Amino acid sequence: LMKAIPQDTFGQWATHLTSLWGEPGPERVAYWSWLIGFLITVVGVTFLLVLFGEVAPKVYAKINNIRLARLMARPITILLKVLGPLNNLLVNTTRIIERKLASTAPGSNLTSREDIDEAIELTVSQEKDAGQDVDILKSIVKFGEVTVKQIMSSRVDVVAVDFRIDYHELLSVVRESGYSRIPVYENDFDNVAGILYVKDLLGHLNEGNDFEWQELIRTDVYYVPEAKKINDLLKEFQQQHLHLAIVVDEYGGSSGIVTLEDIMEEVIGEIKDEFDDEVEVVFKKIDDFNYLFEGKTLLNDVCRIVGIDTNTFDEVKGEADSLAGLILEITGVIPKVDSEIPYNQFRFKVVSVNRRRIEQILFTLPKP
Repeated sequence: LMKAIPQDTFGQWATHLTSLWGEPGPERVAYWSWLIGFLITVVGVTFLLVLFGEVAPKVYAKINNIRLARLMARPITILLKVLGPLNNLLVNTTRIIERKLASTAPGSNLTSREDIDEAIELTVSQEKDAGQDVDILKSIVKFGEVTVKQIMSSRVDVVAVDFRIDYHELLSVVRESGYSRIPVYENDFDNVAGILYVKDLLGHLNEGNDFEWQELIRTDVYYVPEAKKINDLLKEFQQQHLHLAIVVDEYGGSSGIVTLEDIMEEVIGEIKDEFDDEVEVVFKKIDDFNYLFEGKTLLNDVCRIVGIDTNTFDEVKGEADSLAGLILEITGVIPKVDSEIPYNQFRFKVVSVNRRRIEQILFTLPKP
């Protein structure tokens, strides 16, 4: 581009420019002449590259997409056949080098979670009544992979109270729920004002309905994101002496709560206390191949109950953590009652629906 423009043109521009700061000397003119030519070349070359290398080809390809595809199909096919062996050679060589380096690298003897699970099965299964031990060991192995969203109680299942309710109504909620900590919100659950510790009410049980119980609310609410790993949350609970946190979604809204008990149950199984309803049926085993679940049942629990790997539905579950959420991810719509949804060798049947919520699902395993 510099050769296309006469050299004395740059010199004239440089002379006019340097004359603004006094008498232009030969060295100053030569320097500015070179600099102006260089800048014009850079700008001009960039413009030409963008125009003919990016904009024009894309515009042409967009207008003549079919024609261009037909035109380029044969050359690309020929290149693939000609360069295919070379590509395979490079890829295989790279894999061999990676294996060699991995075998000599520190920590290369680490095994995968699947290998550890198999080792646990082989080691513990030789003992009688070792089923619970196997489940606990496997839960410990995958503990670091579980997120808060997978174990939390969703907001529709959370027992929380409005900041404005009277004292007797609050006591009624406390008695019915049996929980030791209850979130308190203003207007809706997205605005959690604090946590009410039931033990703080013990000295005020005989107060009248006008008792200002709101003064007992602890406002140091702990928030955690849905994607947080539960092993990290457990450490934070221990460090800050907490038992409950509010879970927030990516938009900042409250999506549920997670407790220390939820984390412990992920390892040792469900913990029953004196307030838990022992007769409540979370699932019903019809036979060895058919199970009736509530829609809100967590996928991890479903997989453990029916005896399949917890990663079975990872490819299709998306952001879903419950069985009902999995059905919605697979179908893309709210299914009607008696709808059957197949997935691989499994089959789901919607047993009951309440408005927009799937309440019961029949899960059928494949027969051998």
